Amino acid sequence: MSTLQNDTFLKALMRQPTDYTPVWMMRQAGRYLPEYRQSRKNAGSFLQLCKNADFATEVTMQPLDRYPLLDAAILFSDILTVPDAMGLGLYFEEGEGPKFERTLQLEADIKKLAVPDMSKLQYVFDAVSQIRKTLNGRLPLIGFTGSPWTLATYMVEGKGKTDFLTIKKMAYARPDLLHHILDTTAQTVIQYLNAQIAAGAQAVMIFDSWGGALSHDAYKEFSLNYMQKIVNGLTKTNDGRVVPSVVFTKGGGLWLEAQAAIGADALGLDWTVDIGSARQRVGAQVALQGNLDPAILLSTPEAIEKEVVKVLQSYGHGHGHVFNLGHGITQLTPPENAAAMLDAVRTHSRQYHQ
Repeated sequence: MSTLQNDTFLKALMRQPTDYTPVWMMRQAGRYLPEYRQSRKNAGSFLQLCKNADFATEVTMQPLDRYPLLDAAILFSDILTVPDAMGLGLYFEEGEGPKFERTLQLEADIKKLAVPDMSKLQYVFDAVSQIRKTLNGRLPLIGFTGSPWTLATYMVEGKGKTDFLTIKKMAYARPDLLHHILDTTAQTVIQYLNAQIAAGAQAVMIFDSWGGALSHDAYKEFSLNYMQKIVNGLTKTNDGRVVPSVVFTKGGGLWLEAQAAIGADALGLDWTVDIGSARQRVGAQVALQGNLDPAILLSTPEAIEKEVVKVLQSYGHGHGHVFNLGHGITQLTPPENAAAMLDAVRTHSRQYHQ
């Protein structure tokens, strides 16, 4: 078993006692950091940054070197590596985000979809191994994936930030086709996360970025159902330690009770949910991760401290809280404001762990 110098994050996910509330930030390695922008320039493109283990390690480590109060590292990668490995041809257009050369809209194409050979994602596993080695026990490493529903939205629509009409039409008119996409993607994701765990990831997170776009019944059928399959299929221990899992549906506050029942160790919350009432709703079933509005980091250190205190007060005394943003940090965030948030969490959270 590798010795971890700081396992506060893993303990919190397992609802074990900690001295303070651990914290990390979604997209903590990213465009708000000048050193990241330099690395991306050196790499030549975002995809080359992801697909080169040296660059992926370099940018994973950057926020840790800048912010000593972070309690976890998260693999630098992208959720769309999975559909890319499934043959859809991922590319990025400057200022427009990710797109796919091929989409899944025709029945014949959908029926051909199969679980890819994991060797196509070896660059991710190499990055995990190298990051873990570079961390050298300093902090735990989080691996991650997109949820099948979220990945399917990109695979069917061909890009992100859409109105989801094409995939929703499929959900209602031809649910059999959508279930084939989701089932194949879930099987792929199970292998993908387990390979990340084998390579050294010490916790894993499933990002369901677009689950909140679904209706009540459709969320359970097309999103939660497949996240449950993944959680059931995960490697639960490695290296003599439990490997905790976190499930996060952005816009999913309506369904917290159902999410808490799928067997994950923790739920991520966005900023629309009061963390105290979320804690009352799910009880001691799961830890909670969240949930400061990332836009607050555009304000002032005083305002940030005030909002951090509100989240900590709302969660209250006891264990099982990992402090985080309610979604990814915005690229416009001044790096010193992220530092102010981390400092406020460490300063004000100790009183809740006595």
